[in-house]
Amino acid sequence: MRPSISPEDLKFLLHEAELVARRLIRTLALSQADLDDVRQDLLADLIARLPAFDAERGSLGAFANVVLTNRAHRLAERVRRERGLSGVGTLSLDEVVGAAEGLTRGDLTPEADGFAAVLGQPVNAAAVTEQRIDAERGLGVLRPDDRSLCAALSHTTIDRLAKSGRGSRASLYRRVKEIRFAFTAHGLAVA
Repeated sequence: MRPSISPEDLKFLLHEAELVARRLIRTLALSQADLDDVRQDLLADLIARLPAFDAERGSLGAFANVVLTNRAHRLAERVRRERGLSGVGTLSLDEVVGAAEGLTRGDLTPEADGFAAVLGQPVNAAAVTEQRIDAERGLGVLRPDDRSLCAALSHTTIDRLAKSGRGSRASLYRRVKEIRFAFTAHGLAVA
């Protein structure tokens, strides 16, 4: 069974974790919203390693300092690696922007630049409506068998259609080319 920590030692460990977390936030230029997450990560690692503490080898403060410093170093390396992969640092949408009056970065981010746009979801209702009208107009210029081919291609591939007996791959590709030509001739953009 693990020995319990005295309230004084617990208070000391929390204070040390707070100091290391604030230093790491400042060093990496992270937002203040990340402070709680960093402190929690540091404390979780410290608590997991606490059974290895030996009072005969050194003080609890020295042990905590080594553990917290090592974990902070690993966290900093991970943040730097992630920034290197993306080319930019992460931003918090909850961060209050200095020049604005209490507005957060999320309040000032236009919908067209938001998370839905990054994932490829439509964010402009007028553009979605125009695409739907164009699609209906495009389907209106096609023969019925070409419409059924477009419907089938919306959920399968040409290879699977050829294997299921809808025609040879070459004839299916030729029909797709003719469909694209018909769309272009009627002023519709093709994907």
